[in-house]
Amino acid sequence: MSIRLSREKINFLSRKILEALFADDEVEFLDEPNDIRLNIVRSIEDEMKLYDLIDRKATEKIESQKKPIKDGSREWEILYRKYYNEEINKLGKFF
Repeated sequence: MSIRLSREKINFLSRKILEALFADDEVEFLDEPNDIRLNIVRSIEDEMKLYDLIDRKATEKIESQKKPIKDGSREWEILYRKYYNEEINKLGKFF
């Protein structure tokens, strides 16, 4: 259920974010534009990895149930949302 972004989409997003930052007169740049863009790319990739981990943890909790739950069923969807949100809430306590 996780969302994947291609390298091209991540690069596109990083350029758009950088353009928005350049358009803001209140933003002052201390690094080269390409270094900033690469940091944006890394940030997006790190965030995607985090959400993939949360997705895996939620899925593993469902798979560890004593009663088999069919992937895609209403029960699976409800449990997935519950476990996914639990993992997100755990992260909030650490950040």
